[in-house]
Formats: sequence, C-alpha cells, structure tokens
Amino acid sequence: MKLFSRKRKTLVSIVGTLLLSFLIVACGSSNTGGSGGNTPTTANGNGGKGCKKVGVSLPETATSNRWDGFDRPLLEQMIPQMLPGATVDYANAEGNPDTQQTQTDAMLTKGDCILVVGANDGIKAARIVADAKADGVPVIAYDRLIQSNDLAYYVSFDNVQVGKLQGTYIANHYKSFVKSGVGKTVMIDGAMTDNNALLFAQGAHDILDPLYSSGVLKNVYEKFTPNWDNPTAQTEMEAALTANSNNIQIAYVANDGMATTVIAALKAQHLNGKVLVTGQDATLTGLQNILLGNQSMTVLKPYKLEAGATASLVAAISNGSSTSSLVNGQTANANKVNIPSILETPEAIDKTNVMDVINTGEVTLTQVCQGLPSKAGGICP
Repeated sequence: MKLFSRKRKTLVSIVGTLLLSFLIVACGSSNTGGSGGNTPTTANGNGGKGCKKVGVSLPETATSNRWDGFDRPLLEQMIPQMLPGATVDYANAEGNPDTQQTQTDAMLTKGDCILVVGANDGIKAARIVADAKADGVPVIAYDRLIQSNDLAYYVSFDNVQVGKLQGTYIANHYKSFVKSGVGKTVMIDGAMTDNNALLFAQGAHDILDPLYSSGVLKNVYEKFTPNWDNPTAQTEMEAALTANSNNIQIAYVANDGMATTVIAALKAQHLNGKVLVTGQDATLTGLQNILLGNQSMTVLKPYKLEAGATASLVAAISNGSSTSSLVNGQTANANKVNIPSILETPEAIDKTNVMDVINTGEVTLTQVCQGLPSKAGGICP
C-alpha cells in the first residue's frame, strides 16, 4: 500500500509539473501585444526590422486616377531606392474594404513584413492593423488615417489645412460670383468613411461658418458623398439646384473628381463658369477645368512628397533607425490616441499659378493643354 501511495504521489507531481510548464508556455505565446508601443514586437515580423518585402495596398481607381497613376509608380520606385534590395507587392482594393482585407491578408501570408495601406474604409481597416500586429508587422497609413491605436505611422498632408485653403479661396473670391443678396452655397463633401473628408470639411467650415453666421453666405445644401463617388456628386448637385431653383453661387466640392461631375450638372443649366467651384488633388482634368474657367481652384498635394516620406519611413523601420528626424507631427485618432505622423504642406492652385503644378513634374504643359483652345488660361500655346 505504501509503495502504491508513493507511486501515486510521484505521478501527481509529474502531471503537476507538466501542467505548470504548459501554462507558462501558453501564457508566453499569447503575449503578442509587444511593449505597448505603436510598432509590433512579435517574432514573426520582427517589428519590420530587417524587412525587405513591403506590401502596398491602395483604396480604389474609380474616383481618382492618382492611386494607380501616381502613388503606385512612385512607391514602387522610391521604396527600393531608399531601401536597396526591397521589393514591393501591390494591390488595389477597387473601392471594396473587404477586398482590401483579403489582399492584405495575402500579403501577410506571403511574408510581407511592412504594410503601407491607403485605406478604402478607415474604420474597417483597423482589422488589417490588428492582423498585421499579430504577425509583428507595422502598418503605415498612407494618405488616409486608419482608426487603430496600433497604427505605427501616418503619412499624409495637413488635411485640415486643405479644407482651410478651399474655404479661404471662397472667402476671398465669393464677391465675384455673388452679385447681390446672400451667396447661396452648396457643400459636396467626401466619404464619411475617409477621415480625411471629415478633416477637409472641418477646415472649410472653420473659414466659412463665420460667413454663414454673418449672413453674407448661406449653406443651403450639404452632403457627404459615399465612397467619393463622382456620379453621386452630380446627383447631389442636381438636387441642390432643383431645391434652390438654380439660385446657387458657390459649390464647395471636396476633390477634382467630384468637381468634374458637379460642373456637368452646372453645364446642363448653363451655369458653368458662373458658380465658384472648388476642388482638390490638382488632377489633369481639374487643371483643365480651371484653365477653361469652369472650376475656380484646386489644392496641390505633391504625390512625390507623400511617397518619398513613406519610403523614408520604410527604410528607417527596416534599418532599425530612429524616425524622430522624419516625424513632424501627431495625429489624434477617434480614440484621441496620437499617431506619429509625417504631414506635408498643401498649396492652393488657381489660374494664376497652374505652372506650380507643372513644375512638380507630375504633369506637363503639353498634357494640360491637350484639347484646350489656344491661349487657354494664358499658358497654353
């Protein structure tokens, strides 16, 4: 009996030791949160250190040609320039956040160890950041903020300032379009799922609200436009014109793509050139609309600055270098958590300084003047 008792005690001791060992291992393996900072520190992705496989996921192509036409080639060129030996996997979500999730999942599966994500939906893309963090992969939000506390970095422009530039242009030029009485204003904002659209609207309202309060301007119609959809923007402008019997003098429009369809709605009522129309992105079509007199202004955000800043961050992360000399600001997300940011400076463009865009090298004078009348805007041959 005593022998059996000793064997039983020995067996219990062994089992207990094994259980304790299992618990220690299980607890250790579940700790994928790193040290609590923005950059993941788990073993798989190593927080991006030594990474040479970079995944780039951009949001769409339907509403703006910038993503595939400018951002993609710049990122594919500049990341390997800044980080010799690096390769870039590219995907475009084509306006679908679920597609973007699938694409970034595939990038992680292939071993991409730094992700650059221009989110189609800044809220849903938080899952991309969570999945990447679980693999020790840092995420740089490109142009559009992702609503995640675990985001490593954010690279964009001062987007409140973009809206302020648009609003300031209206404040400085509305008298040329408001001949008498109150200037009726339409505001066609971007997509609410894009944090930038909220910031653009905020900046514009910072300038315009005092004019609304004083009674010199009146905001008669304002809509956020799902997915920045250009045809929807045209429908919104048509609705605003109908509701106000075509008595509209100012159209704040958040970007050039939507401005083009807003101009189409104005043309149908023979109002093009008679309404102040804003835009953004300094696209080829936007610049042509300005030279033709159908659009009043746009905002230049040089893609090369954004792509270059992103490439510099990728290289610093991979090399394990400090990013303090690169980061020039903090951007608060919806949870009031500050994300280390690189924010470039935008510039207002109208017919007086279109050459500033051409001087960036993103478009040529020949491209801008293609199909336009001779002497259009005073710069076309």
